[in-house]
Amino acid sequence: MTAVVIDGKAFAAGVRARVAAHVARLREEHGVQPGLAVVLVGQDPASEVYVRNKGVQTLEAGMASYEHKLAADTSEVDLLALIGQLNADRAVHGILVQLPLPGHLNADLIINSIDPAKDVDGFHISNVGLLGTGQKAMVPCTPLGCLMMLRAHHGSLAGMSAVVVGRSNIVGKPMAQLLLGDSCTVTIAHSRTRDLAAVCRGADILVAAVGRAEMITGDMVKPGATVIDVGINRVARDGKARLVGDVDFASASKVAGAITPVPGGVGPMTIACLLANTLTACCRAHGLPEPEGLTV
Repeated sequence: MTAVVIDGKAFAAGVRARVAAHVARLREEHGVQPGLAVVLVGQDPASEVYVRNKGVQTLEAGMASYEHKLAADTSEVDLLALIGQLNADRAVHGILVQLPLPGHLNADLIINSIDPAKDVDGFHISNVGLLGTGQKAMVPCTPLGCLMMLRAHHGSLAGMSAVVVGRSNIVGKPMAQLLLGDSCTVTIAHSRTRDLAAVCRGADILVAAVGRAEMITGDMVKPGATVIDVGINRVARDGKARLVGDVDFASASKVAGAITPVPGGVGPMTIACLLANTLTACCRAHGLPEPEGLTV
């Protein structure tokens, strides 16, 4: 068996195109332009690249982009004051504080100071609670992207057995909640799961989000299963740096029915879903219909 490779790059391009089309209609018919504010504290190189890419794609989608780059020693008081200003700014519909933050800042305090309606990362405790109880919430971008790809590949997910390897607040837990919402039978596995391989082999849908390079091997995959690889790990191979996922693609792709690659799988969906969340937040703020297929 050779797995179907789910092209996240192409899928993300389609999502961005749908977002851009909806944004154009909002501007033409209602005079409304979604706005995304991104706050970067410090000069982490990876974060700077990521923020730059977000800015470019935000503008390409026809949205307003507001970037706030702060010094690494910015005080908590000053950062909270900026977030307060963005909360009150009606031109800003989405607020994202780039993580990780410098060590002297309390990330939970900062994230929970964002207006939940503008929390396009879906990390605010209110959105976590709403998602967990099946209510309308802002949904974390990476799990939302995974769900979109799964729905596109399978149609209905009802009754499928899903295993999520990883229990982070950013991916693992919200991914499990989304799969439950689509009527899957869900297991969350982690570092202390007994006989992890056997648990994984029971999955029709296997989501790897554990942060360990190529931890999931082909003998852990149920024949015909759909494998979603969220991991991004930098490893050295033949003297060169390479990006690999949490799944050993070479062995897993021989067993799975479908699989996402790394790079080019889940990664591109994260920014695409950030744009979708900003659009959704804008529609909700103005009492307008939400875009179909871009939220849950």
